Amino acid sequence: MKTIAFTIMLSALIFAQTKFEDINKLVQSGEFTKASELIDEKIKTMNLSHEEIFQLQFEKERLERIRKDFNKTTEDILKYVRKYYPDATETDLTKWEEDGSLEFKIIDGKKWYFARAASNLFRINKEAKKQKELVDGYIKDKLDEFLESYIPKVLDEAARTQLKLVKPVTFRLNYTVTVEPNVVPHGEIIRCWLPFPREGHERQQNIKLLGINSDEYVIASNDNLQRTIYLEKAAQKDQPTIFNIALEVTNYAEVNLIDPTLIKPYNKQSGLYKTFTAERAPHIVFTDKIKNLSKEIVGEESDPYLIAKKIFTWISTNIPWAGAREYSTIENISEYCVNRKHGDCGIKTLLFMTLCRYNGIPAKWQSGWMLHPGEVNLHDWCEIYLEGYGWIPVDQSFGMVDSEQENEKYFFFGSIDPYHLIINDDYSTPLFPAKIFPRSETVDFQRGELEWRGGNLYFDKWDYHMDVEYIEPK
Repeated sequence: MKTIAFTIMLSALIFAQTKFEDINKLVQSGEFTKASELIDEKIKTMNLSHEEIFQLQFEKERLERIRKDFNKTTEDILKYVRKYYPDATETDLTKWEEDGSLEFKIIDGKKWYFARAASNLFRINKEAKKQKELVDGYIKDKLDEFLESYIPKVLDEAARTQLKLVKPVTFRLNYTVTVEPNVVPHGEIIRCWLPFPREGHERQQNIKLLGINSDEYVIASNDNLQRTIYLEKAAQKDQPTIFNIALEVTNYAEVNLIDPTLIKPYNKQSGLYKTFTAERAPHIVFTDKIKNLSKEIVGEESDPYLIAKKIFTWISTNIPWAGAREYSTIENISEYCVNRKHGDCGIKTLLFMTLCRYNGIPAKWQSGWMLHPGEVNLHDWCEIYLEGYGWIPVDQSFGMVDSEQENEKYFFFGSIDPYHLIINDDYSTPLFPAKIFPRSETVDFQRGELEWRGGNLYFDKWDYHMDVEYIEPK
């Protein structure tokens, strides 16, 4: 228990500002090199505790991660933008920076744009989005097309059978992580944590490990809310180090048709209610901006289901999806979403959860992979608790489906398709076995984590790939 408690404490520490105001000021002003040098000096000359050294070392690592995410120059952005605005200048970039459409940072006196800032511009900015459509033509998202066709079938089958769980799909998954050659010295042991599906959910059943390229491994018990399978391999000179698992799992669509009049009052003294309506720094905090946004969205509504629906609708309408920075570089994800007015699946989900919790609606994280045909990727969503119904899924990122039918339009507010693979039932929880060095992904867990005795192996040192075979009932 001491190890777990210590790990959780360190997990909280690495998101906060350091205790040293001179370092914090340098970071806030974008003087990353000076901040890193000062960190080294303090670690060398001051009598610091293990926790303080850990925090400072991670802050230095975090600055390097930000540098990796912000790696595009003005020329890079203009080259991309001029495909759609041939006469674009730096003045146009400044306009988009000011309205939040282009994300950048000043690092060591130079402006650097987020790696995906240019493509995000044409998702975030409505005018730019229209301009891109004029040039490229309107292209409907393949996933949207699939869902608009698929969801009515799910609802029809649920209505016909009167069952909550319908349309099962069995997935055979082949997941591979490949560490680049010579990332660690020959013979050194690489420790690897790979994602493993969680049990205990009606809609996710019959989990089987079909194969693994190691004779020794450890599958974390299901009480680990971010579930892993752990294995080790020795690095070989000039050769990639490959970790591979094959799995099978059967998932169902879950359909919950909620009648608000049947929802009962919460037991506000229960552990469930207190836990899942509480703040959880750093990413679920009831800041003034969250409170003001809640007032704008919720108004005088008091019914928990309708409050959550209003929040879901507002985020779906006002917060466009955009490629995101690594979560470990963001100090408060829900506030970041309010400030930037865009986000990916996890960022939008944490804003939804924070607003729900602030309004007394229990909300908890869920994530893993989306396995939709033609659209296999990492994915985050959540669940909210309604007394009388229990926990129901909400996919804020998928949002409202383009349909005139209310139950289709709000399908992902209470229901879910079978293509959501559950790996995590929480965020920022310890991995098993315990990781020695800070994680590459301090919030989510989908790609995996790797380290050796010399330190963590960040995402730029390895690749991941998921192959999916679909076995649907005939």
